[in-house]
Amino acid sequence: MKKIVTIAREFGSGGRYIGKLAAEKLGYKFYDKELIMLMSKESGLSDEFIEEAGEKITNSMLFNVAMGGVYLNPGYNNTLMPLSDKLFVVQSNIIKRIAEEGPCVIVGRCADYSLKERGDCLNVFIHCPDEQKAERATKIYNMPEKNIEKEIKRRNKARSSHYYYYTGLDWGSPSNYDIVLNSGSLGADMCADIIADIAKNC
Repeated sequence: MKKIVTIAREFGSGGRYIGKLAAEKLGYKFYDKELIMLMSKESGLSDEFIEEAGEKITNSMLFNVAMGGVYLNPGYNNTLMPLSDKLFVVQSNIIKRIAEEGPCVIVGRCADYSLKERGDCLNVFIHCPDEQKAERATKIYNMPEKNIEKEIKRRNKARSSHYYYYTGLDWGSPSNYDIVLNSGSLGADMCADIIADIAKNC
């Protein structure tokens, strides 16, 4: 049985919703925005700032300079470190802690890498065709149809760059995950069923 499920996903693929459905089917705790809230509490930074840093401008030299270059929290050692890297350390520590607390589904945040030493993790990647990503982004996130495909590509490129910088691995590459699911052809419910079934029986 896999006690931890990590879900990496393309923007617009419905990965968050699928993760929540899988958590409900398994009776596991669910972490997505909840993880950002924990990071905010521990770091003293706002939820909005952490979300922005996590996938859009992480590791940008301009970002680190603009924010003062480093972030020091009394709860951590005083080794100077770029703010983006400091946030990643906080994030990884929280992910490891919540995994120790009990069964859960964690969406994004390089959780698969942070928990790579554990043998009870099921690492999932969710993707879907561009047309369906655009349709979902327009409906669910109320994003304007104009330039929607360009915006989706920008966000997914940022996620890929963020993942590669901190892990040295290719985001979305099948070799880095236990299962890769196409939510466009399978649908959200089927994806959640597959994840829950594998987690229960592996």
